[in-house]
Amino acid sequence: MRHDEMIGKVQALAQLPDRGTAERAAHAVVSTLAERLPSGLARHVAAQLPPDMAAEMREAAELSAGRDSGTAGERFGLTTFAGRVAARAGTDEDTALRDAAAVLEVLDAALAPELIERMAGALPSDIRELLPVGRAAPGPTVPG
Repeated sequence: MRHDEMIGKVQALAQLPDRGTAERAAHAVVSTLAERLPSGLARHVAAQLPPDMAAEMREAAELSAGRDSGTAGERFGLTTFAGRVAARAGTDEDTALRDAAAVLEVLDAALAPELIERMAGALPSDIRELLPVGRAAPGPTVPG
């Protein structure tokens, strides 16, 4: 999926007022997701994203892995996820959660199904609930 198409879908799903807001939301979610996922998985996700989003995801994954001295991804739950997305997007946490659900729905359509399944399995249940209904089903629980 191309960048413009992804941003347009995020804007429509989250009912955002303009493309700039949708772009900020998408980039905020991708960066925060990259911090939470194991770095290898984040790189696989990045490989299927448009170039600018891919670069942002790779950079966030590398920074996160460096902080943790490993590749497992940072351990945080929905509250921290929402706070980081809100801070990056310049919005409040409730809006950040709504926007994150829209971005994750677009990613669900854009990425290979097996990659989405791996991503869902790497997320704690509270963040996994933001995924589209079919993906949010209980999977392996990852401590958060």
